[in-house]
Amino acid sequence: MSGFTPASSMPVFVHRSRRGAELVLLILALAVGIGAYAAVGLGVQEKIPVDIAGYGTWLVALLVAAHIGVRLLAPYADPVLLPLVAMLNGFGLAVIHRLDLAAGASESDAFARQQLIWMTIGVVLFLVTLFVVPDHRMLQRFTYTAGLGAVVMLILPMLPLIGKEINGARIWINLGPVSFQPGEVAKVLLVICFAGYLAVHRDALALAGRRFVGIDLPRGRDLGPLLMMWVISLAILVLQRDLGSSLLFYGLFVVTLYVATERKGWIFVGGVLFAGGVFAAISLFSHVRVRVLTWLNPFDYYPDPLNGTSSGQLVEGLFGMAWGGMIGRGFGSGEPWRVPYANSDFIIPAIGEELGLTALLALLLCYGLIVERGLRTAIVARDDFGKLLSVGLATSVALQTFVVVGGVTGLIPLTGLTTPFLSYGGSSLVANWVIVALLLRVSDQSRRPLPTAPSDEDLAAEETQIVKLDKGAMTK
Repeated sequence: MSGFTPASSMPVFVHRSRRGAELVLLILALAVGIGAYAAVGLGVQEKIPVDIAGYGTWLVALLVAAHIGVRLLAPYADPVLLPLVAMLNGFGLAVIHRLDLAAGASESDAFARQQLIWMTIGVVLFLVTLFVVPDHRMLQRFTYTAGLGAVVMLILPMLPLIGKEINGARIWINLGPVSFQPGEVAKVLLVICFAGYLAVHRDALALAGRRFVGIDLPRGRDLGPLLMMWVISLAILVLQRDLGSSLLFYGLFVVTLYVATERKGWIFVGGVLFAGGVFAAISLFSHVRVRVLTWLNPFDYYPDPLNGTSSGQLVEGLFGMAWGGMIGRGFGSGEPWRVPYANSDFIIPAIGEELGLTALLALLLCYGLIVERGLRTAIVARDDFGKLLSVGLATSVALQTFVVVGGVTGLIPLTGLTTPFLSYGGSSLVANWVIVALLLRVSDQSRRPLPTAPSDEDLAAEETQIVKLDKGAMTK
């Protein structure tokens, strides 16, 4: 009995909220964002921007408000996600400001100022989401409502009055003076719909049909949801001319389906269906074929376009990244404005030209950490819906980053998507802040300590107190 340790002396596990660690990381993120803003002024104008005090105060106020909101509403949430997002958003603002200076934009027309306003809206919705959704499991009740809302959002750009076509893609709607991309909202709604549906039907979808080349293929009767999502993706590709959104939505569903069922057959069937659909679209529709040709042979269509479609963006971006090399030319020493839409679709080449491959790898590492923290949240989630919701949200960030970076580096055809948190784009920025809020909500629910059962000593003390009360009542 000498080796026996009494229960009262054994160490007790204490759940830590880690909000202090989050605050320290947020300070580092603010240093990166504000420091990059100052570096842009020094590199381009040879002086620190005159508005850096106001800009820094605004940025600090936003992120402190976000931190306080997490501390009060989700105290056990992941401590790394918010600082990573804050760093990317702040750094993106500095790069957009650098491009504004190159374009000679006035203060009222500056994209960086507009992006800061969108960031403010995103942080407000971030806090609203944490407040309105105290438990992520309540979202499962809106599975089919979210799916219907997503379909409506995808149809809106096709309407004649409010739909708007920009750069060949009809993915925008006009809301007065503001243009909005409803596909970003549809992305979040589809994740909720997929997670809710698969949490209920995962067992039926996990049943294997025939075996082919060592892969258990799904049963034919279970292919309905996959075929429906395939049709929707092809409709987006053909009608809206948006390969990026098509790949994002379809890949999101297939990955979530694979995680829910743990069947490789779904990946195989999904990949074959998507490849066949893309091949058919290339064969039947000229605008898809032109986009693929300018991707395969970019230098053949620069500067001479093919059917009005030029590869100038891709070629200039590749030249810029090659000129930047490992450490870049430095802020103010490059020519990133040569690339059209450098502040949105092509912000990655702009960063690569002036800060080099080293900075790009650091940014990709940050995105990898965001995805890793999202998947870690899925692993520790205590319910199926929370697991699938976290996987879907993390996958949306991963796929969007892959589609953008793959497009600007020539790995896949160019798309109209923006780099999450980094590029200029209000609808994308706001939607991604909501995604982070939902991930933090699932993380808080998963890391929160469970209610503990009363110990034997507590039960004995309670029983003694009851006996004393009974004796006192009998005495009276």
